[in-house]
Amino acid sequence: MRLLLNLVWLVLCGLWMAIGYLIAGIICCALVITIPFGLASFRIANYALWPFGRTIEPRRDAGAASAIGNLIWIIFAGWWLAIGHLVTGVLLCLTIIGIPLGIANFKLIPVSLVPLGSRIVPAP
Repeated sequence: MRLLLNLVWLVLCGLWMAIGYLIAGIICCALVITIPFGLASFRIANYALWPFGRTIEPRRDAGAASAIGNLIWIIFAGWWLAIGHLVTGVLLCLTIIGIPLGIANFKLIPVSLVPLGSRIVPAP
């Protein structure tokens, strides 16, 4: 079932979301000071391609630098990304077929808000 959901996700919205995160990651890596945000954006792009069967968990070794970075991320990019995922998720949930895809969009909200200090792991 995960494979089927991931394939439908990839075709309908995952590819476009991943491309958006990849472009943001390339821009962040071009600006040398924002390389950590670029790396986080690449991780989110990977997760946006294939979200079913994986989940997000906080890293226990994340420190104050990731908290400060997350605050900067929320102000400049995270807020808008989270709103985009929320709106897309609600619209997808309006159809019965789109409900699992809407839920996957809701799963992307926490990592789009605070990408530093979290990691993507296989779901239990």
